[in-house]
Amino acid sequence: VQLQASGGGLVQPGGSLRLSCVASGRIFRINGMGWFRQAPGKQRELVAAFTPAGSTNAADSVKGRFTISRNNAKNTVYLQMNSLKPEDTAVYYCYARIFTTEYSPLDFWGEGTLVTVSS
Repeated sequence: VQLQASGGGLVQPGGSLRLSCVASGRIFRINGMGWFRQAPGKQRELVAAFTPAGSTNAADSVKGRFTISRNNAKNTVYLQMNSLKPEDTAVYYCYARIFTTEYSPLDFWGEGTLVTVSS
């Protein structure tokens, strides 16, 4: 299984970006999928994710600005980021918990895409 993320880049404060992540390979079922980020000198943190039940979790710092969505048919998750702030600067990682068989899920990470918010 591979997770391929795209959509990062440089944006001015107040701007928007949309990240995409596609899961490919041997996928029996996706149990959860979302985004984490890691800023320089900080620990990796949850940004937003779909739970196995289909609900969403999001960090307080992004609520009202970021929206997570998905296309199940395409095994793709999106992160629409609006009103970006310099403190959103980080490497954003796609994450998924995937059943490659019917038995036990495995955790997968994408390589990360850099988001830089700066004027």
